[in-house]
Amino acid sequence: MSHSETGSSWRDARQDPTGQAPDPATTREAVLQVYGARAFSWRGIFGIHTWIALKPADADEYTRLEVIGWHLRHEGTALSLSTGEADNYWFGSRPWIIAEYCGDMAQDLIPKVMAAAETYPFARVYRVWPGPNSNSFTAYIARKVPELRLHLPPHALGKDYLDDGVVAPAPSGSGYQLNWFGLFGIVAALEEGLEINLFGLVFGIDFKGPGVKLPGLGLIGRDRGPRC
Repeated sequence: MSHSETGSSWRDARQDPTGQAPDPATTREAVLQVYGARAFSWRGIFGIHTWIALKPADADEYTRLEVIGWHLRHEGTALSLSTGEADNYWFGSRPWIIAEYCGDMAQDLIPKVMAAAETYPFARVYRVWPGPNSNSFTAYIARKVPELRLHLPPHALGKDYLDDGVVAPAPSGSGYQLNWFGLFGIVAALEEGLEINLFGLVFGIDFKGPGVKLPGLGLIGRDRGPRC
C-alpha cells in the first residue's frame, strides 16, 4: 500500500508531491483528504503517519493538519498547520489516500475539522508509542466529526489513545471502544469491525471489507475508505 524511497537520512529522503491531490488551479470545489504513509526509518516497520489535507471551495492551496514530534521540540506545539502541497512523500514513503471527500460534503466538513483541531488536548505532548502521536490526532478529529466515518488502518499506532476516560466512540462513529492509555483495548463497530489492541498492536477482522487486520501489515483485504 506504500512505496518507500528513503535516503540515508531524513534530510535527503524524498518529500516531493505525489500528484494524488486534485490541483487547486483546476479543481475549484472543496476537497478534504486523509493520508497515511509509512513512518520514517525503523518505525515504518510497525506503523504509519497520518494527516488531513483540506481545501475550501475556490481556495488556491491546501491546508495540512498533522501532529509531528519534532514540531513540538522546535515550536512548542506538536500540532502543525501548514499550507501548500497535500500529498508529499513522507520522508521517502509514498502516501495513500485513506479517505476523500469532495464538493458540498467536503465544504461542510472542513469548518468542523478545523474547529476540532483547535481543541486537540495533546498539542504539547508527543510519544511515538503508545501515543499521543499523529494517529491519536487524526482519530481525535474523527471522533469529534463523526460525519467523516473515518476507518483508520490498524497499523495507525496511537489511534486508540483516548483523550478522556477509557470508553469512547470508535473513530468511525459507528460503534464503541474500550481502551487503557493506548495499550490494551477492544473496538466493536460497523466500520472497523472487531479489533483487539495488545500493547498498541492491533489484530482484528473487518466484516464489511472483508479483511484481516494484522500488526505492521495493516488491513489485508479491500480498502473501503470514502471516496469522491
